[in-house]
Amino acid sequence: MARSLPRIATIFVVAVLFNFPWEVGQMSLYVEEGDLLEFAVHCIVPSLGDGIILLTIFGIGLGVSRRSDWTDKPGTAGYALMLFSGFSIAVIIEWGAVYVIERWTYTNSMPRLPGLEVGLSPILQMIVLPPIIFGVTEWWLNLRLRV
Repeated sequence: MARSLPRIATIFVVAVLFNFPWEVGQMSLYVEEGDLLEFAVHCIVPSLGDGIILLTIFGIGLGVSRRSDWTDKPGTAGYALMLFSGFSIAVIIEWGAVYVIERWTYTNSMPRLPGLEVGLSPILQMIVLPPIIFGVTEWWLNLRLRV
């Protein structure tokens, strides 16, 4: 586990850094009050949550593959796991937040996933960004090893 701590920390930091601009970019799709600075500050917390989601996806892959480096060369099965996990987690969070605890509301501009009526932007976020984040993490860890 101790050998995995640099990987875990790097995944979290990269995930927060990549998810923050996505969160800011999709703010107009949610009902919010305030100015752009308030939106940006508000996006820090969801970005931290996104970091936890990426660690969850990493943990699922770790449990399935029993390898802490499964994201380095994920192959078809690894990418499928990322996509399925990211999609599932995002749908559960969005559906629960919108329809169960009413944590946030979509504007009419938010495209929605037919049938589930959850926002498409946050679903795409957890489909598109995990492979990129894991790839950047691998690059960063390899760069650190060369120095």
